[in-house]
Amino acid sequence: MELAERITVIGSGYVGLTTGACLASLGHTVTCIDLDEPTVAALRAGRSHLAEPGIETLLREGLDANRLQFDTAPDQAVTEATLIMLCLPTPSALDGSVDLTAIRDTVMRIRDLLPAGAVVATKSTTPVGTTATIGSWLQRDDIAVVANPEFLREGHAVYDFLHPTRIVIGTDDNAAAKRVAGLYDAIRTEVIITDPATAELVKYAANCYLATRLSYNNSIAELCEAFDADHRDLAYILAADPRIGGDYLKPGPGWGGPCLPKDVRALARQAQDVDVPFPILDATISSNQHHLDRTIQRLQEELGRELAGTRVALLGLTFKADTDDVRNSPAMHVALALIEHGAHVTAHDPAITDTIPTLSVAPTVHAAVANADALVLLTEWAAYRWVNWTTVATLMTGELVFDTRNALDPAVVADAGLRYVGVGSRRTPMPT
Repeated sequence: MELAERITVIGSGYVGLTTGACLASLGHTVTCIDLDEPTVAALRAGRSHLAEPGIETLLREGLDANRLQFDTAPDQAVTEATLIMLCLPTPSALDGSVDLTAIRDTVMRIRDLLPAGAVVATKSTTPVGTTATIGSWLQRDDIAVVANPEFLREGHAVYDFLHPTRIVIGTDDNAAAKRVAGLYDAIRTEVIITDPATAELVKYAANCYLATRLSYNNSIAELCEAFDADHRDLAYILAADPRIGGDYLKPGPGWGGPCLPKDVRALARQAQDVDVPFPILDATISSNQHHLDRTIQRLQEELGRELAGTRVALLGLTFKADTDDVRNSPAMHVALALIEHGAHVTAHDPAITDTIPTLSVAPTVHAAVANADALVLLTEWAAYRWVNWTTVATLMTGELVFDTRNALDPAVVADAGLRYVGVGSRRTPMPT
């Protein structure tokens, strides 16, 4: 391995904590910074605030080996660091542009503390030109700035960091590029060194492509319903084409989460700012909103009545399985929309134990479905596949099970005496 670096990671969210814990596991000395004192206290004790598989194991190993530390103030850690990684929030502004306030404020605070020869690397998803902007904020010719975008999936972040499909480094400074590449020397994958603009743009390009694919697939599922075709079979056939593959071909109530909506809006805004028409991306955004709203419409159609007064049980609130993140969750969108329509909603999610304003969260599936007129599965948690549907049928008042993820076995649900409805499912049974 290359010479170990002393790294300061500023920001200890999904990206920052995963980055810090994984780099410590690769032999580097890492200090992670977070402004929230209770979070830092928990991390020092080896407890993660993230529901991320494998993170607490790496956290405890790093602490025990004295390669991983946590603090609420960056000053000392920055003065001792050879490399600083910015893992800070970059939320959307009202116009879709990216708010760089957290990065700007941090850079202004640390710029005079940075030792000569240090490298500042951004892992946060930032608009094209941010690397140069950070350089202008620093006003330090002896500090190199590098774009090093992350490609982590929530629920798989540790695995993705340690087994990446590629590592991207964007800089015009060859020496700095080698320094950052050296961080990952123990990882066997392709390291791609490019210019800052390309490195900044590629994360948006990847996420927006995935969002476009999801919107396209959801529209195909809607066509399947119109033509009485079967989306499960159709997706299987599409996946057999090596040019297409099977990823992102499962239907859903829409795409969401902390990244895709923000990044799609941000790229659309950046295209608008340079007068580049991007009608495909505009259609992706519009299509996703259509499918979010369509879930409510479909439920109402299947029930055959208005939703006001209807008791609806929801399974899943997080934006996807294996995470506790409800930011921009399609499931939460559906839940709140149902409440706005006057429905009585009770939800269950394996990762959600805290109360949510305006929404009743039950501790068990059975408690959620009791006396429900309809059940809607919104997040594809594996545990929901093994629910005792016969028991569910006895607890529910109604019989409708609306599976917006096509995650359940229709035959098992039907055998329990319930009426299964999927997305893109045939209404006419196949002849036997």
